[in-house]
Amino acid sequence: MDKTGLDCKISIFFKNYLVGSKTKYLWNDFISPLFNVNISIGQGSALSPIFSAFYLSPMFHSFENCLKILKIPISIISFVDDGLFISQNKSISHSNANLFCSYNVISSLLIRCGLVVEHGKTDIFHFSRYHRAFNPPHFDLSALGGPVLLPKDTWRYLGFIFDQKLTFRSHIDFYANKAISTVKYMKLLGNSLRGINPLQKRRLYRCYTLPIALLSGTIHTRVEVHRMDLEMSGLVEQP
Repeated sequence: MDKTGLDCKISIFFKNYLVGSKTKYLWNDFISPLFNVNISIGQGSALSPIFSAFYLSPMFHSFENCLKILKIPISIISFVDDGLFISQNKSISHSNANLFCSYNVISSLLIRCGLVVEHGKTDIFHFSRYHRAFNPPHFDLSALGGPVLLPKDTWRYLGFIFDQKLTFRSHIDFYANKAISTVKYMKLLGNSLRGINPLQKRRLYRCYTLPIALLSGTIHTRVEVHRMDLEMSGLVEQP
């Protein structure tokens, strides 16, 4: 951290957090003695994304420099430990070749940094503007120790469901059905005699069901069309 130019106070804070940490346990009136907890940062920790960024940023910088030297037109998006390679090309074979070279480069860099690629979690997905049937070929990573990937009809990434034509029909169907299911189960929470009252149900509907139904609505369609689709499903409140 000192080499990255960060303030020394930040380095001292993380050093104190990671080295020499101790804890004690309280159970009713019993208090345990102090125990050493010199352990790594878990994935669920609030500091996990911060440390991941510190550790992976130099590697991604080297990766981008390698792609520039090799003249490989690939973009990369990273969400903590989940990386995404993006290749845009009119030819599927050229796109696969660029992805294969990029996968080889990033695998070598990860190994040098003491990290491991989970080949079993590697997926590939193609988007196409063709109106006719689109059947992309498989993507063979066996030469790099990976699997043979078969492109799927839909791809789920960070909660969004994509299809090859970017119609978002699979995404709308999934979350509309999920929202309808929550409305049906809301009946179990109360009736005219006991349980939550209608005002509380309305508040629950607005706070929980609507966000599910409207997830990414502004991305894949216009407001008027989205409202029409949801009104047909009985999910949008009338003004």
